[in-house]
Formats: sequence, C-alpha cells, structure tokens
Amino acid sequence: MKKVLITGAAGFIGSHVAEALLARGDSVVGLDNLNDYYPVAYKNRNVEVLKKNLNFTFVQGELEDAKLLEELFKKHEVSHVAHLAARAGVRPSIEDPFIYASANVAGTLNLLEVARRYNVENTVITSSSSVYGNSKNIPFREDDSATDRPISPYAATKKATEVMAYTYQHLYGMNLSVVRPFTVYGPRGRPDMAPWLFLAAARNGTPIKKFGKGETRRDYTFIRDFTQGFVSAIDRPLGYEIFNLGNSSTVSLNEVLDIIERVTGKKLIIEQYPPQPGDVDLTNADVSKARTLLGYSPSTSFEQGMREFNDWFAANV
Repeated sequence: MKKVLITGAAGFIGSHVAEALLARGDSVVGLDNLNDYYPVAYKNRNVEVLKKNLNFTFVQGELEDAKLLEELFKKHEVSHVAHLAARAGVRPSIEDPFIYASANVAGTLNLLEVARRYNVENTVITSSSSVYGNSKNIPFREDDSATDRPISPYAATKKATEVMAYTYQHLYGMNLSVVRPFTVYGPRGRPDMAPWLFLAAARNGTPIKKFGKGETRRDYTFIRDFTQGFVSAIDRPLGYEIFNLGNSSTVSLNEVLDIIERVTGKKLIIEQYPPQPGDVDLTNADVSKARTLLGYSPSTSFEQGMREFNDWFAANV
C-alpha cells in the first residue's frame, strides 16, 4: 500500500486521482488551500466524497508553508507525492503574475525540498501543455525546444517547475516525473474551463463567448484517460521523465460548439469576440512516450466524453 500525498486534492483532477488511488487500497493525504479561484463549494463537495473512504485524510493549507509540509511528511510517512496543486489559467496569470510565481514556483520548491529530506520513493509533478506556446512542431513532443519560450506567466511558472524538478533529480537522484496535461475535462470539471462554460450556457440558454474565428484547435483529454496515465506515472519510478498526457487528436472550437449542440439538444447563442492574448492556436500531444513507458492508452472521443460530462452536469449542477 502506498501512502500518497496529493496536493490540490480538492480540485478537479486531484480529486479524481485521489479517488482512483483510494479505490485500489492506497492511503491518501489530501492537501488543498481551498482558494476561491472558482467556487469553493465545488471543492468542498469533492472533499466530502473522498472523506467517505477511511484511508483519506484532508488537510487545508498552503504549499508555501514549509513547516506544515514537514509535519505532513513526518506524521503520515508519505511514500509518494502527486503534485497537482497550482494556480491555473493563462488569462488570469497575465493580470496577476505574482500569485502564480508564489503558488506554482515557490510552492513546488518547498515540496521538492521536503520530499528530498524524507526520501520519497516517487514524485509526479503536474505541468501544462501551455509550455509549448505556439510551437510549429506538430504534434508536440516532450523534447520540443519551444517549451523554452512560454508565452504567458502561467506557462512560464510551469516550465520553471519542470526545470527545478530536473535539478533536484540531478543533485539528489530523486525519482521525479513531470506530466503535461492537455485540456482535461469531464465530471467534476473546472467551472472556468470551456467545456463546463459551454455546457452551462447551452443548458441555461445564455450566450457563449466565442473568441476568434473558431479555428483554434485543442487536444481535449477525458478525465478517466488522464487519471489512468497519472496513476501509472506514480507507480513507475523512472528517474526524471516528462510525459504528455493528451488524447492525441484535436478538435476545433467550431467543432466543439457543434458537439455541444448535439449532446445537449440546445441551439447555442454565440457572441463573437476577438482572440485573447496569451491563447495558443493549437495543442496536440504526441503520447507515444507515455504509451511506451506508462502503458497510457487514451480511448475517449471528445463527443463521447462530453456526453458523459453532460449527464453528470444534469444530475449535479
């Protein structure tokens, strides 16, 4: 049985990873600051679901609190770390880059330092597909040098955590894998992300903000597929590796809107806006490395995933 510290456990992805580990019998300590980046009620609901398992312990606190981290590692004899806590979002990071540097960079550094001292067996750090910026090398490969040129403060902080992880592996021989998620969506999803916003607008008959001509493309990854890949990374200590966890196919914004109409049976109300600064034109993951080393096998099409998401949405929101 692993004893896993999950940072960001109250969030969308963190709660799903926690649920998967608990389901197979692992012990999970969930750390989350329950910030109000989106409604805290959603996070509290995730925590209440996890608390039904006796192997789950929840702690509210900040990654920047090194003393708290020290206490958690010591008290719970943490063997593995799943680092999912972060300030997320490209556009808000342009408005307030300082909070992103504190939460994402300083917080990750604290975590790495404590994990080093307590000889953790394996740590998985969550980066972002945003680090690829507007790379022209399609599909995106983990060794793409475009990641050295991030185009938003959010992406820059995520690249910084990758580099810091490499430094710690080099200096101390730690097992540190980095995963780069590609637009993860599904039940319990983040309400600030397009799949949730579009579903809500369609179901409520409110306008959808469409930025640009609708030709931008995203590699949408269903939460069940992503969680399988992330848990595999926890189970495989590999030194230092970076993995794309995407679906490996892309969907345009116009196609997304068509699919939303089909799964909800609602005619969309579209409001047109110019493109947003910091947004990238396309994300597309080469997942061959994750397939080989993690046994990663995404299988959910965007339409299938959105049908499941819509069913959950109807029952829970």
